[in-house]
Formats: sequence, structure tokens, C-alpha cells
Amino acid sequence: MGMVGGGLDGFIGAVHRKAAAMDGQIELVCGVFSSDPKKSKATGDSLYLDPARIYSSYEEMIKAEKKLPADQRMDFVSIVTPNHMHFAPAKAALENGFHVIIDKPMTLSLAEAKKLKQVADKSGLVFALTHTYTGYPMIKEARQLIKSGKLGKVRKVYVEYIQGWLHAPLEKTGQKQASWRSDPKKSGLGGALGDIGTHAANLAEYITGSSITELCAELNSVVPGRLLDDDDMMFVHFDNGAHGTLIATQIAAGEENNLSIRVYGEKGGMEWRQEEPNTLLLKWPDKAKEIYRSGMGYTSDASKQNTRTPSGHPEGYLEAFANLYVAFAKAVRDYKPGKKIDPAKYDFPDVDDGVKGMAFIEAAIKSSKGKQKWVKI
Repeated sequence: MGMVGGGLDGFIGAVHRKAAAMDGQIELVCGVFSSDPKKSKATGDSLYLDPARIYSSYEEMIKAEKKLPADQRMDFVSIVTPNHMHFAPAKAALENGFHVIIDKPMTLSLAEAKKLKQVADKSGLVFALTHTYTGYPMIKEARQLIKSGKLGKVRKVYVEYIQGWLHAPLEKTGQKQASWRSDPKKSGLGGALGDIGTHAANLAEYITGSSITELCAELNSVVPGRLLDDDDMMFVHFDNGAHGTLIATQIAAGEENNLSIRVYGEKGGMEWRQEEPNTLLLKWPDKAKEIYRSGMGYTSDASKQNTRTPSGHPEGYLEAFANLYVAFAKAVRDYKPGKKIDPAKYDFPDVDDGVKGMAFIEAAIKSSKGKQKWVKI
């Protein structure tokens, strides 16, 4: 793995590195960790990388790595920069023969996302998007249960991602994570919408196997002076006829990462909360509730394959991230030039999910700002 972004003063880069290393399938061999060459070198040194493979720019890294023998160069690039720096390094990597795994949202705009999809499709290389929450074993279980028809046809979906870390103007203190996420030039058109709203939408689509086709949204900037939305709510329609609601807020003081989803079908319902990720609750109109737990023998193969520890031993965020990385690594290992890899076979989000995420953002903004409230995606 080569990495773009992820300096010592960042958050998500360290998460990616830990997740990628968890299964012993991926080795970090090079990177450009900051636009500041001194910070990039300091990060690379702290990770004990070969000094010759700590670069000052992604252009330099891609050019230098491409010159190395095939068995020595990086196989893929992990891009963990702020949103405005996703498109260019991803495009350059693909055009020079390197697979790509990238943090979400995929790009700064829908136009960039469509261009990147064209590049990815033309290259035939493996491309993954890190929608982390699809990696949880009980999310895999929920998807399989709905696919099997256990709940019947899905009718209602309620998904919420409730945070409180931006309840005050943290960006005005110089805090890095808040600063770039509140800056339209670096984050794009969406604040909470792009940061966590896309996660909520992707999770709902992944579990149900259905796509959001239209929405009616209200986006708010609650904290005075904030340039992007920090409190969002919307009604959504799915392509199977189901209706639902989606809430994404970062100003709910006292909340941490309270992501939850409830899905109701003709026969029953299910509920999952990220703060209790090993548990999936099934609800029935004519019998007692059922509690599914990860690591148990009754779970599906999809759930078991994404569980590392015996039942009762908690797994969480890093393991979910790692499940995406190990699936991506398998796809990279199976890749053969001229033969396109099917992401569905390996079960990780891909470039199409990235385009859908950007289309979701733009539709929600159009709905919130315009007179026509229901907007098709």
C-alpha cells in the first residue's frame, strides 16, 4: 500500500493504516502524508518507512513507484485526504496502473465523481470506497436476512446518524478536522450531509438492497457563522416502493457516533445500533423479539466471514474498516489485466457507490434550497 494523506496530526489516516494491517495481508511501503514535505517525512519516519519512499507529492510518488520492478512497487494507493484532494491523486493512480481505495465522499462534486468513474471503468482496475459501516458482521447479517425474505418486502426504513462534536464553532479554534469539514472549498457542497449523511444513505441502501430514488430534504446550519450544513433531515423513497426518513446531525450535544437503522417489512422489523454493533434485534408481531449476536453459529456465512473473534468478544469500528481492506486486498490479488473485477463478489463499496453518494448530496441540496421539494436522484 502507498498512502496519500494521513499525516500525524490527522485522524482517519491512522485508522486506515491500522485497519489495513489487521489481517497481515497489506504492508504500507510508501506515502506522501502531507502537502508539507517536512510533515510528510516526519510521518513516514514515525512509521519506519524507507526514507527513499517517503515522498513530497502524489505525482512524485506515482512516478517513482511506477519505475520500480513489479514485485517491489506499491500495488495500490489509499487516499485519506480532505475531499478536495480525492479526485486528482485517484485519477493519476488509475491512469498509471495502480488500484485505488479511497475515503468517502468520493470527490468534491458529482461532476468529478462521474469523471473518476469513467477513468476507473476505462482502467479496469480495482476501486473501493470506504463506507465503513457496511463492514460490520451484523450489517452483513441484516442484509442477508432481508435478501432471504425473512422480513418480507421492505416497507419502511429509518436511518439516523447523530453526532454532537460540532455543537459549538470548533472550526474557529483551529481544530483541523472541524476546519476542513466546515470549509466548502475543501469539503464540497455538503457538511454533515457529505460527512455522515452519505454513510447513512449508503447503509440503508446496502442493507435493503434497494436504491434511494428521490428525497425531500431540509438542511440547516445551526451554529452561527457556519458555512455548511450541520443538521439535516429528509424523507426518502426507495426503488422497491419503500419510504423512510434519514437524519444526519452533528450538533446534538452529548452524542458520540449514534448511528442506527430500523427496517420494517411485511412480516417483521429489525434494528441495529453502531454503539452496540455486535447485536441485531429482530421484531415480530406475533412472537417474542429475537436477539442475533455476531460470532454465533446461527449467523450467515457473510457474517461469519467478517467476524474475527469468538462470540462475546467485542469487535467494532477498526474491524469493520479492516473487513473492507481485506476484501479489497483479495480483489487486488485476483486481478488480471483485461478482466474486470466484480466488487459485488468481494462485497465492498465501489466507484458506482461513490457516484451515488455525490448524486445524493446534490439532490438533497437542491431539495432544501429549491421550491420543488421532492427531487429525483
